[in-house]
Amino acid sequence: MMDNAKSMMNNADNGITNAKRASLLKNDTSSITSGFQRGAKGHKGEHICDICQRVCKCKSALVTHYKIHTGEKNYKCDVCSKTFARKYSLKAHYVCHTGEKNFKCDACSKTFSGKSSLNLHYRIHTGERNYKCDVCSKTFTRKQSLNVHYVCHTGEKNYKCDVCSKTFSTKSSLNSHYKIHTGEKNYKCDVCSKTFPRKSSFNFHYRIHTGEKNFICDVCSKTFIQKSSLNSHYRNHTGENFKCDICSKIYTHKSSLNLHYRIHTGEKNFKCDVCSETFSRKYSLDSHNRIHTGEKNFKCDVCSKTFSRKFSLKLHHRIHTGEKNFKCDVCSKTFVQRSSLNLHHRIHTGEKNFKCDVCFKRFAQQNYLNLHYIIHTGQKNFKCDVCSKTFAHKTYLNSHYRIHTGEKNFKCDVCSKTFARRPYLNLHYKIHTGEKNFKCDICSKSYIQKINLKRHYRIHTKETL
Repeated sequence: MMDNAKSMMNNADNGITNAKRASLLKNDTSSITSGFQRGAKGHKGEHICDICQRVCKCKSALVTHYKIHTGEKNYKCDVCSKTFARKYSLKAHYVCHTGEKNFKCDACSKTFSGKSSLNLHYRIHTGERNYKCDVCSKTFTRKQSLNVHYVCHTGEKNYKCDVCSKTFSTKSSLNSHYKIHTGEKNYKCDVCSKTFPRKSSFNFHYRIHTGEKNFICDVCSKTFIQKSSLNSHYRNHTGENFKCDICSKIYTHKSSLNLHYRIHTGEKNFKCDVCSETFSRKYSLDSHNRIHTGEKNFKCDVCSKTFSRKFSLKLHHRIHTGEKNFKCDVCSKTFVQRSSLNLHHRIHTGEKNFKCDVCFKRFAQQNYLNLHYIIHTGQKNFKCDVCSKTFAHKTYLNSHYRIHTGEKNFKCDVCSKTFARRPYLNLHYKIHTGEKNFKCDICSKSYIQKINLKRHYRIHTKETL
């Protein structure tokens, strides 16, 4: 195909016949000549478009330019059937099929298929931004980027998806969106074989393998893979935040705030086609889909355990490093992640915001409530393939499997005793710390576990009876 494409590129003059070209040129010239008579007169040797007043140096250039207004595209790619208004554009397009990249950046050695692409790329190194928004003064390297940006101010969204009726400000955004419905992923990573619907997503992913981080913070010198991450990071230094006007929660990025709003609106546009569960974010749906596929692409280089999400792998690594950066300011207990600390705080505050609408029992976490609901439904979809016992939640099944395997991965660093589950280890630690958080309000006796306190209460209940 590559040889054929190169041959086609060399013979691009054959895109239309000489007779047809002569006819078209004659018709266009006639049309534009009448335009000359109506339009403004330029200097000698200049030809002015009577529609947009653009000045062209010769009549043939004006003929070519006029096709922008007429939408005429006479040059067709014989590989993919895409059409172009100019022969030069067709030749430049053929490079997509040949993979030829003859233009090299002398700053970073990156190669490009066209000189115009190289010139645009140079602006990353020079910092040149010649296109300025006259509304907010933001600057851009390309006029096209400025035009797309203007839509932020106008709110104009003229491109509508005929599948789900969602509207977009640019055609490219609509085309990109269509791939959600078609499942089309044409960009494949040659390192890990992961596929992507957009080239920008692929380029971003590739940096995971190369370790390339071109965006550097000029305050603390931290580097980032993409500019949006750098911009978000800058807010740590500037203190600039985005605040939810409903619950006052603060975010460093506007997109995070927009996602957060869906908690209040209940909007969940992403639906699993296996179990029909809905999600507010595509990322959450993709992550959920791995439950059905069993896909776990992220492997721990210490113990070889695999994970479905990179974030889960990062958290897991802290088991090996012992890193616990989040400390409770009440009891000084430390945690691996901030969310765990926030949940722990509710022990001290007694906060339980999640209420069962069947029996009105309250819970500190949404996932505890979700697990509790299964008591009412009796639903147990997770089955042990060893003994056929069924469970309401996958975590319960995974924990149960350890009875058959004898696996005990959680080790006490005081006495070296091992446990099958982390909650058992956490409970065991209290033997060493002497921590007893559950206190009888009748006789003040305290216990490590709530269940022991409940048993103890029966002594008083029996006495009362």
